[in-house]
Amino acid sequence: MKAVILAGGLGTRISEESDTKPKPMVEIGGKPMLLHIMSHFAKFGITEFIIATGYRGYQIKEYFANYFAHNNDFTVNLGSGIRSYHGKSVTMDWKVTIVDTGLETQTGGRLKRLEPFLQGEDFFLTYGDGLTDADLSQELALHVSNGSAVTVLAVRPPARFARLEISDSGLVEEVVEKPLAEGGWINGGYFIMSSKVFQHLDGDQCILERSPLEALAASGELNAFRHDGFWMAMDTLRDKRMLEDLYASGNPPWES
Repeated sequence: MKAVILAGGLGTRISEESDTKPKPMVEIGGKPMLLHIMSHFAKFGITEFIIATGYRGYQIKEYFANYFAHNNDFTVNLGSGIRSYHGKSVTMDWKVTIVDTGLETQTGGRLKRLEPFLQGEDFFLTYGDGLTDADLSQELALHVSNGSAVTVLAVRPPARFARLEISDSGLVEEVVEKPLAEGGWINGGYFIMSSKVFQHLDGDQCILERSPLEALAASGELNAFRHDGFWMAMDTLRDKRMLEDLYASGNPPWES
């Protein structure tokens, strides 16, 4: 199976970083977010990727076109252009297709532009800013058993603030530092889709999360794989710093 990664948005909520690079290229532990996401897929044998670019997409193209140079020491002969690499090379046996899907294109429109690369097969899809420790093989098994058009990872992210359990007399009985959000399950951004989804996509301004998913839900073609483990989206600089701290701990949950 292939994994589609939507990596073309402006990332305005983390403009401190995205003013100079696309959000999926923001580094966590010295490595672009994209590589963290792709590495998680690779753990489940998914090593063929299609990256839909837009804003500053040339930076994503340049990174993968020069992957060896970015991740290894080398010597280059400026006359011939021949490079020789030193030490143990960092290599990944992955196939990566990068497609410019337009600067202003919405999520559904980006996916629609990728239809020729998917040839009627089921595929994974995610965004370029979310990390999880979800078992994608279990999500795939659910998708196959249900026979639905789309399966979505459903998560309950931690709330932004600690929760206080307070007695009637005003005594704080418990402080819950990282409670789950009170709003229930949300879209965790790791989908498995069949080619049926393309019937619901129409033009560059189509927003995947609105009418396409709403129509699939109404027709009983959208199922959820509920995940109680780690999930976090990098929406703000605060989120980036939290992910950096998790990575610095030596055991980031998305790599476990």
